[in-house]
Amino acid sequence: MLLTSIDPFFQEFERQFDRLIRPTFGNGSALMPMDALRRDDDVLLRFDLPGIDPDSIEVTIDRGVLTVSARREEEITDEERPFVRERTMGSFTRRVYLSEHLDSDNVDAGYANGVLTVRIPVLERAKPRKVEIHRGETKAIKA
Repeated sequence: MLLTSIDPFFQEFERQFDRLIRPTFGNGSALMPMDALRRDDDVLLRFDLPGIDPDSIEVTIDRGVLTVSARREEEITDEERPFVRERTMGSFTRRVYLSEHLDSDNVDAGYANGVLTVRIPVLERAKPRKVEIHRGETKAIKA
């Protein structure tokens, strides 16, 4: 998901990219579905990671890219023989491109009930603010 451009927090890019790539490589992001929510002071990313050992989850940020990696291990003993296997095992990775309007130095993450929540603060300069209107004498505005 590209969190930049006209709306600095959400972007159409990921949806278009997924539509192009999915037929060729499959839907990797479906293995780690995500919701992104914009609040007044931060952005919340919620990743579904059911059955994942919390110790296998890694969240990193490098040059404006937040990467979430996790691993689900096989839970079958030698005495068991599976006859239906629908749960995907192995490593999963999801990348999110962060806007320059987000404070990537102060990211928090927590894992509970199979959901990884990542909180990214919005920089003060990117928050909505009211512009003061001066009355009377106006300053010249140069074009």
